Amino acid sequence: MEILIEQVAIYSVAVLFCLIVVFIYLRKQKRDSKKVEEKIIKAKQDGLFEPISLHPVIDANSCIKTGACVAACPEKDIIGIKDGKATTINASRCIGHGACFHACPTQAIMLCIGTETRGVDLPHVNQNFETNVNGIYIAGELGGMGLIKNAVEQGKQAVDNLVRTLRGSHDATYDLIIIGAGPAGISASLTAKKHNLRFLTLEQDTLGGTVYTFPRQKIVMTSAMDLPLFGKVKLFETSKTELLDLWQNALGKNQLTIRENTKVEAIHKENNHFLVETLAGEKLSTKTVLIAIGRRGTPRKLGVPGEMLEKVAYRLLEPEDISGKDIMVVGGGDSAIESALLLCDHNNVTLSYRGDTFSRLKPMNSERIGIASSSGKVRVLFNTSPVEILKESVLLKDLKEDKEIHVVNQFVYIFAGGELPIQFLQKAGIMITKKFGEAILKHT
Repeated sequence: MEILIEQVAIYSVAVLFCLIVVFIYLRKQKRDSKKVEEKIIKAKQDGLFEPISLHPVIDANSCIKTGACVAACPEKDIIGIKDGKATTINASRCIGHGACFHACPTQAIMLCIGTETRGVDLPHVNQNFETNVNGIYIAGELGGMGLIKNAVEQGKQAVDNLVRTLRGSHDATYDLIIIGAGPAGISASLTAKKHNLRFLTLEQDTLGGTVYTFPRQKIVMTSAMDLPLFGKVKLFETSKTELLDLWQNALGKNQLTIRENTKVEAIHKENNHFLVETLAGEKLSTKTVLIAIGRRGTPRKLGVPGEMLEKVAYRLLEPEDISGKDIMVVGGGDSAIESALLLCDHNNVTLSYRGDTFSRLKPMNSERIGIASSSGKVRVLFNTSPVEILKESVLLKDLKEDKEIHVVNQFVYIFAGGELPIQFLQKAGIMITKKFGEAILKHT
């Protein structure tokens, strides 16, 4: 009898312990869920809840709340666990890492672009990165997948796919012409070398593409990647200079040369190959074409008087060479914020933004510009827009109070985004469609 009582006591203690553990777990889950709900409310207030580009879409019925997606995401508060299921929080801050997609053990996540109400223009590209024009391929940011790692992988995959179409002879000078020498173009060039293709890589500016236009001190957020003919590279918070040096080393090791400062004006179909026409009037024949030029295209202009003055620029390359100046930065995105922060230590910087608040910044940039503004290092003028750029100042319009403000400056940096090269693509016969929440990456 005593043994039975002792056993009952042991079981009772074990059951009580289990109940306590379950209670603590459920209480913590409820507390964490409430925190996520509060973050979602704030994200909606700040305009960060609705995605603007590539973002995760979660199937609640397949989610088993492991939290693997939350742990895998390199950004902050993009995804959280609410009521036992994963949900998006600051979806507009997603930059398309895809880490959540790969981490989910139940394949409950898709990466989509656009929403039901907000469409995104994208060229038509199939799973092999080929457009509706047979023989023309697109890889990297232009196809909807940003991030250096993704662009590198797509450049490699696109060339691997197009190689299969090159069986037999053709009368073109090249097997492949690659347009663009950013991450996707460099990866594609190395892969073309690996396959012993006759190829040429053209870049309208300088090796590195968009990355080259970043300020020298800018930290390029990237992740581990596999460069063809070079090997695995583990990079995380890497500077622009380090990344450009890496690409130079990879190309040099394989004796590859990029033809820089060669802008492509048009792509024409001729018989069974293509003619790639440059701005200088050169016509190059090729069997296939890979376009890897990014989405920014030409910097978007404000269209105001005085914008052609020499003091106006659309990118900041050497911030360390500028000091003691009055500078106006126009824009409210990450590029504008980062440029203002790089300049503010040695200059008087004014930042003009037409919105009420910064709504789509990386968390680190949002925090840093808040500190710089409150400390007076950067003068932030919300609800303002330039109406005229003068020799020694900029005339701003206060959009709320309907009045004009004169701001003295010697330099003006405009970051209003870029224009998608739609006309260039359409002239080549490539279809452009508006995507409304369509999957770019999904499990099959």
